[in-house]
Amino acid sequence: MKAIAITARDKVELIDKQKPQLRPKELLIKIKTAALNHRDQWIRQGMYPGIEYGVTLGSDGFGVVEEVGSEVKGEWIGKEVLINPNIGWGEESSYQASDYSILGMPKDGTFAEYVAVSEDRIHLAIHGLKSEEQAAIPLAGLTAYRALFTHGKLSNKQNVLITGIGGGVAQFAFQFGKSVSDQVYVTSGSIEKLDKVKSTGASGGFNYKTEDWHKIALKEVGGFNLIIDSTGGSLFSKYIDLIKPGGKIVFYGASAGMPEKVDLFKIFWKQATLQGSTMGNDEEFADMLQFVKSHNIKPVIDNVYAPEDWKSAFDRMKEGKQLGKIVLKF
Repeated sequence: MKAIAITARDKVELIDKQKPQLRPKELLIKIKTAALNHRDQWIRQGMYPGIEYGVTLGSDGFGVVEEVGSEVKGEWIGKEVLINPNIGWGEESSYQASDYSILGMPKDGTFAEYVAVSEDRIHLAIHGLKSEEQAAIPLAGLTAYRALFTHGKLSNKQNVLITGIGGGVAQFAFQFGKSVSDQVYVTSGSIEKLDKVKSTGASGGFNYKTEDWHKIALKEVGGFNLIIDSTGGSLFSKYIDLIKPGGKIVFYGASAGMPEKVDLFKIFWKQATLQGSTMGNDEEFADMLQFVKSHNIKPVIDNVYAPEDWKSAFDRMKEGKQLGKIVLKF
């Protein structure tokens, strides 16, 4: 079968690989579509812990169950399913276990014609969504849901700022947020992306490449109850200026590196909370899928590529050109 795997440091290739052999509690899924996440690009660049060469990349997948293991009910065969990429979250819902991992490293992932996963990792596809929309949901949707609701406790009485709106998680956070609050603001370094998102219902947008953009935001909005961030870096201090007293900054990444400084005086005087977040537990995954169904969420798709064009897909993510999810169609 075709598979996109990391074969050496900084080297990803489309290779021929043996079709997975099923264990008793596993199902064999013929992949229709799989979506990229930043972790795939970080693995490609050697910037992810515990990289094992030869592993098929990809955490998000949508496909059809083709075979089942000896301890799995045959009724799954022929069903279209989504894959929960969590592996071994653990018993504590508030944080992942020490041996927790995500599909696609170190276990072979979804960037292949076939993938084998445990029965407890699959959910029936969401009626009414296209193949590429289905694949876009799992990792980004789960990460956004936990950050926004489990930690952020967003309600219709709060306003929220979603940073870096081009990314998949940010897009889900924006759509989820709009389903609850009519005061959802965004940031981007692209005027084109800001205009696009404002046309789809954002209350306002701010170009973080503009000098003193945070002062403009503070004057226009008066501060935010909740800020959802994935970048960290030098912008993080601006978020502390923007958060309202009693507010919360939930961050699920640090793609721009560590903050130059964190003003502890402002944080404690504002009674503000800094909350780390990543992925989510299995209950949150099920709740997220139900939220998508009940609020008729349509994932934003940036581009769809053939497996042979994987490099163009990865490079687009690396360069930050995307608005929404990048999808591979097998």
